[in-house]
Amino acid sequence: MKGHEIVEKNIGLMTVFMVIAISFGGLVEIVPQFFLKQTTTPIEGLKPLTALQLEGRDVYIREGCHVCHTQMVRPLRAEVERYGHYSVAGESVYEHPFLWGSKRTGPDLARVGGRYSDDWHKVHLFNPRIVVPESIMPAYPWLYDNKLDGKHTADKMRALAKVGVPYTEEDMAGAERAVKGTTEMDALVAYLQNLGVLLKEKR
Repeated sequence: MKGHEIVEKNIGLMTVFMVIAISFGGLVEIVPQFFLKQTTTPIEGLKPLTALQLEGRDVYIREGCHVCHTQMVRPLRAEVERYGHYSVAGESVYEHPFLWGSKRTGPDLARVGGRYSDDWHKVHLFNPRIVVPESIMPAYPWLYDNKLDGKHTADKMRALAKVGVPYTEEDMAGAERAVKGTTEMDALVAYLQNLGVLLKEKR
């Protein structure tokens, strides 16, 4: 019996070889990304999120915004013309976890920073249909009422610093004071207004 026939007739052996092949292929694709300068070096001007933006990002995740909105403009003509400069890895160096997404029920938000005013965002989040009548996005009126206390903001920064985000002790010391008493609405809008502004300026 030939070798390939032995493998084909033994499901356990075939499974082992399939796992080895897929693992090897995965390593070949993934490992080099950790050593490429363009994927590990922040783009010019990139800074860690401020304390308020960081809390806003957590609100964004908690409310499931990433489920319906991607944050990745693909390098295709239709996408670049609609959203702006395509996304690059250097923008996401400080992102933990990444919020690139894969499903667009709503538009991509990678370049939404500065596209609308703070007041527009607040009205839109309070009731999307006030500004976009055909919108199917849910309303988030409670964001006006929920206040931040900042008790854990410094802890979040400290955890991110351990994985390479360059937060300083000064950032952490002033984190609670920077967010205490502000609304979740203010935090979320601050986060949204920061998205994609660096590459948008270079377009």
